[in-house]
Amino acid sequence: MITHYRSKTMSSQISQAPAISPVSIRERTGSISTADIISVLKGETTALHMKQAFSTEVAEEITTNFSGSTGLKERKDGVPGQYVGASHYRKDAATYFAEAENARPYVDALFKNLVDPVRAIFGALKRELDNQGIELRLARSEHGQANVCRAISWSGSGTFSLDPHDDVAQVLRAGDGYELSSVAQNTVAALNFYPSMPEEGGNLRLWSHKPTVADRIAQGVETTGYPYSAAYLEGLPCREFELKAGDIALIDGGFVHGVTGQTGNGKRRLVLNSFFGFARPDLVLWWT
Repeated sequence: MITHYRSKTMSSQISQAPAISPVSIRERTGSISTADIISVLKGETTALHMKQAFSTEVAEEITTNFSGSTGLKERKDGVPGQYVGASHYRKDAATYFAEAENARPYVDALFKNLVDPVRAIFGALKRELDNQGIELRLARSEHGQANVCRAISWSGSGTFSLDPHDDVAQVLRAGDGYELSSVAQNTVAALNFYPSMPEEGGNLRLWSHKPTVADRIAQGVETTGYPYSAAYLEGLPCREFELKAGDIALIDGGFVHGVTGQTGNGKRRLVLNSFFGFARPDLVLWWT
């Protein structure tokens, strides 16, 4: 169901109405296929929502391990949330890869004694791409290599627990020492596993808008892609995905997306997140 996002506020940042970008959405039940993943990678599908894609038992165990992790930290980069792992957002390559190396034992511990659903998809996709003469590997530098995922619980308050943003700006502006900047010229795919979801809210909202560099400059988010104002998005069609524990969402991260506010005092929203995309026709890089 396509809805329109409305706001009572307006912003002086708006110079012209944002362009509506066509979207292709798929929703299914069951395990995700490598063909579906490659369809998003190639820009043929905008968003994929797989319901009941991994077991609730595994989801509950990952959630317990996250809550009890000694590697659990508060984000201090202006995006409210708790996390286990490392994020390249607003970091130089040396800092990011060093953090990824330090966080690896804590990321691995999220899946102790479990069949890791993230590595299962990474492995299946690697085998399929190998058959096509394409290498899939973790992004790396002389300082280390990326982890297969990071675990995040967003904690913003109000309309969104994670404000509307795009994932391309931070890749395009990654800077020296990163080999992943070239992925921004193609599709930056964002892969999300949901081990835990709140009673209400915490849904993934995706707008039919893929900002250009000029759009980001006009909105003051050239280097981060975060956040886009409610006024800027007003009137744009959007799609909201109602997520449950055990679901997977895979999206073209170039489209503006965010996480709706959460209600209820019960379960927290927990996501296992990775990014990946073509750096060259024969190379797909994976990072967090």
